Amino acid sequence: MNRILATLLLLPLTLCAADKTTAIKAARLFDGKSDHVVSPGLIVVSGGKIVGVGPGTAIPAGAEILDLGDATLLPGLMDAHTHLSDPYTPDYRNAELDLLKKTVAERALLATENTRKTLMKGITTVRDVGSEDFIDVGLRNAINAGKIVGPRMLVSVHALGSTGGHCDPSAGFKPGIFGRESGIEDGVINSPDEARQAVRFNIKHGADVIKTCATGGVLSLTDDVDTPQLTQAELDALVDEAHALRRKTAAHAHGATGAKRAIRAGIDSIEHGSFLDDEALDMMKAHGTYFNPTLMAAEGLKEMMTDGYVPPQIAAKSRLATASLNGVVRKAIARGIKIGIGTDAGVYPHGRNTEEYHLLVDLGMKPIDALKAGTSVDAQLLGIADRTGTLETGKLADIVACPGNPEQNIRQVEKVFFVMKEGVVYRNGAE
Repeated sequence: MNRILATLLLLPLTLCAADKTTAIKAARLFDGKSDHVVSPGLIVVSGGKIVGVGPGTAIPAGAEILDLGDATLLPGLMDAHTHLSDPYTPDYRNAELDLLKKTVAERALLATENTRKTLMKGITTVRDVGSEDFIDVGLRNAINAGKIVGPRMLVSVHALGSTGGHCDPSAGFKPGIFGRESGIEDGVINSPDEARQAVRFNIKHGADVIKTCATGGVLSLTDDVDTPQLTQAELDALVDEAHALRRKTAAHAHGATGAKRAIRAGIDSIEHGSFLDDEALDMMKAHGTYFNPTLMAAEGLKEMMTDGYVPPQIAAKSRLATASLNGVVRKAIARGIKIGIGTDAGVYPHGRNTEEYHLLVDLGMKPIDALKAGTSVDAQLLGIADRTGTLETGKLADIVACPGNPEQNIRQVEKVFFVMKEGVVYRNGAE
């Protein structure tokens, strides 16, 4: 908590830097869309936006010059699958008790440490795909107001799913422990009409994106990991209503049957995808559906089973999912499916998001494509490519730097030492 207070106290001193004109220099630059890193790197920033990019850019008189040396400038990184309001714990029992013991206010304050860690690792934008008690909305609003430090957040309020399914917050608890059965206001739906109501409820209370659980999950106690949990009609209604209200959609989907229902409905992205079959992958390619494999979630589960505690039924589901996922991702890469960076932060310790890049490269993705996945591809998925995701004149000055050349060694992105969001420098390890 002392670090949180220190961050809050220092914040006004940091924010005053946004109006300056700054020239950022480094040995290399990746603009988020090109097929190679180029040399040298130069970006001029003013008023929170990029006003010039490339070696031919004129540096205005009086501009502050930041020379980052043997480093690569990158667009601010993104994570399209996070849970910033969820604390990480390797002990499943503590996670359940946390929900019952801590007040909403305490959980929200503790979550500000997760937002800070995430931004300091170079993640300037996240899509947060499931929270409780509107903590995600509060974090987003406080970050936007400059009251706390964190990435730009697109939030989903409640993930929407079926009674007893992966998104049912009371599944696994005794009946009546929360005073009533879960309903629309908790994200639980059981008909097409309720799907539309729940979408409207979430948007009414601040959702930027609609997340649904089309199949069972690993960490839930009352379902199988690969079973479908919403009907085709329910998913059709959910996606139609969200798109009509100009919101993107994401489907948690481990199993192929539920994923195919979501793809037919027009879902924008499939999350996890552990058991996707060839038909599902071909459908994703044909529909232009994005895929977030969340490989770091699998790593987190492995570590929990080694160093912590998970119930036997969850351990069994985890082993099945992690054994299948790598093969699915290799097939998705080979097909040219649009793959983004989404990590399921919270299933592993917050702040390790950038390890997702090397996991994708280990499975056959080119390093430059992995860099695109966490910048321009994620920006397209999130619907914010007109504002950020690439280093171009007129876009928001979301800029990070890592040492060396990540095209040659993708793990360099795990060493980000410079972070600027909308022209404000939050971290500069070169100083």
